[in-house]
Parts: sequence; C-alpha cells; structure tokens
Amino acid sequence: MRLAAVLATGVTLLSLSAVPPFVMSAMARDHGVMGQTWPVIEPDLLTTIDTRLKTLESNGGIERMQKELAAKTEHRVRNPIAVSGIGATENPREWLFDPSIVVQDDIVDAKGNVIAARGTKVNPLGLVELKTDLVFVDGRDPDQLKWATGRWAASKAKIIFVAGSPFDRMGEYQRRFFFDQQGKLTEHFGIAHVPAIVSQEGEALKVRELVLPKAGGA
Repeated sequence: MRLAAVLATGVTLLSLSAVPPFVMSAMARDHGVMGQTWPVIEPDLLTTIDTRLKTLESNGGIERMQKELAAKTEHRVRNPIAVSGIGATENPREWLFDPSIVVQDDIVDAKGNVIAARGTKVNPLGLVELKTDLVFVDGRDPDQLKWATGRWAASKAKIIFVAGSPFDRMGEYQRRFFFDQQGKLTEHFGIAHVPAIVSQEGEALKVRELVLPKAGGA
C-alpha cells in the first residue's frame, strides 16, 4: 500500500473515532419511509401530440378546425380592416406630390449600360404616365360610391376603398374595386380624408381631398 493511501485511511479512521457513539448509532439507524413515493414518468411529447391528432382526426375535429380557419380567412379577405385615421372631408384641400425617388443602386439595361447611377434622383413620371386617376373612397358610404362610379369609367380610374368590402360591391357595380391595405397609399400621399383624388399634373401628382358635391353637382 502506498504511503498516501495509508495516511488517508488513518485520517478516516481517526475522524470516525472522534464521533460519539450515539451519533454513529443515529447515522446507521433505518428511519423508514418518510412519505409515499412514485416513479417519475415523463410521457414523450411527440407521442402525446400524435395521440391528440389521431383523436381529433377520428372525431372530425381537424376537419372542423380547417373549415373554421378557411371561414375566418375568407371573412378577413372580404372584409379588410379599415384604414385608421381616415375621415370624411369637411374642408377641401389640394397639394402637389413629387414622386421622385433616389436610386439606391445602379440601374442598368440588358447590355449592362447604366441608365441611372446610384444616388441619382429620378422622377418616374418623366418616363411613364399615370394612365388612370386614383380615387379613394369609404366603401361603406353609398354616396361616395355613387359619386365615384358615376364620374369615372373603369378604364379612367382605380377606385380604392379605405373601408368596407370591395368584394361585396363588385357584383353590385359590375366593376373592379381595390383596397388600400394597411393604409400604405394614403400614408404615402398624405391623405387624411376621403373622397380624395390623385391625378397627374406634368411631372407631379395633384392630390385633392374633396367635399362631396350636392345632388346633381359634378
């Protein structure tokens, strides 16, 4: 036996000899069971999910969930959330909007020739025309719809809803309507009231918020 092992054994025996006999007796005694114990059981998560899915499938739960999801999705598509902060025009106003953009990267043609260098300010209206007016209305207001559809043919303007269901009105008016999703367009042009019109004027866009004309007016 090595010296280190001998010394360790001696230290251990010395320590035990210093412990009083009643303490040693208590340490060695069987104290019995302090309380009822159970084995730890953790069910496999994937097994649990699989079991629940099979239960839903067998009782038609999955099919019901699919139908409910489809119905909710259709309802949301047909009835988009109204653009917040847009009200009816009480005081007409108009302004010019510059659609120019600053090119972030070089724009090249098919042959690699640079059409617009990065950092160049480009006005799209100098290259293409806005062929149709953009007319913003509250689709829930029959007066605004009647005014817009009566003033513009489908080929002359895109009628864009800020509220209401464009799908429900298409059949009624036999023309296509659009919706300003999340208010991107009205925010871009600074429109706060409807009806409003965006039309081209030279190389700028004229934005007008209008008060509806009285019956028989233009």
